Amino acid sequence: MVDHLANTEINSQRIAAVENCFGASGQPLAVPGRVLLGEGILTKECRKKPKPRIFFLFNDILVYGSIVINKRKYNSQHIIPLEDVTLETLPDTLQMKNRWMIKTSKKSFVVSAASLTERKEWISHLEECIRHLLTKTGRQPSTEHAAPWIPDKATDICMRCTQTKFSTLTRRHHCRKCGFVVCGDCSRQRFLMPRLSPKPLRVCNLCYRQLLAEQKKEEEADCQQPEQYRSAIPGYEPSSGDDSDKSDDYKVDQWPADTEFYTSEVSWSGTTPSHSENVSYTQAESDRLEKSTD
Repeated sequence: MVDHLANTEINSQRIAAVENCFGASGQPLAVPGRVLLGEGILTKECRKKPKPRIFFLFNDILVYGSIVINKRKYNSQHIIPLEDVTLETLPDTLQMKNRWMIKTSKKSFVVSAASLTERKEWISHLEECIRHLLTKTGRQPSTEHAAPWIPDKATDICMRCTQTKFSTLTRRHHCRKCGFVVCGDCSRQRFLMPRLSPKPLRVCNLCYRQLLAEQKKEEEADCQQPEQYRSAIPGYEPSSGDDSDKSDDYKVDQWPADTEFYTSEVSWSGTTPSHSENVSYTQAESDRLEKSTD
């Protein structure tokens, strides 16, 4: 079907219609050999609350964005190369059914379909496109994935120290390494993770110590290798970041206590290092960094 549609006028018109819906805020989508296979509205679990998003499946990329006027105007375009995608089916919760996770090296998130049949169709088409691309390029499936952010409403307390209670004055933050909801004291550190961003990102204290240990281990191994065998660090594109919540209601509702979170190899809480171990930031610097990274 892809080969049949690749150079047809109807395929070109369909792609042009998607480009027009995103307007100047979107990137050009028409390239030789690209085919639009399907589209639909899925519910994306965002930081503050689930939101409807329009998704377009092409034979090589997955595109999604915010709905301004359905079938007429979209914004906040995100483009995900299918070669980098891994899928994971998730169990239903009281709030969301027919869920699965879309995992990539830069960003991972959970979506849900309106029915079980729709979820099966989406996953089937996605997996078929991914298999075809990997076979064509000879690449192996991606094994490194960014942690999905746990929604704000999932907890009223810091998931690291388990002591700080969030309020209007005590903000929630997210560790970019594990995705946990943490307080300011448990996430004062910044660490450079080139796979996610060219700038240092907020991480919780536990992840910071783990990242430092991994960095030290890599540096020691690198020093033991002859100069001519040392490989250069590959470059990465910056992450597109999470969807904007600026227009949303900031009121936080309670989630049931039995809500299931995403699986994680990182423990729920960790010993918080003393203040002497933290990187020192002035309040102004912390506020400035918070604005630039959250």
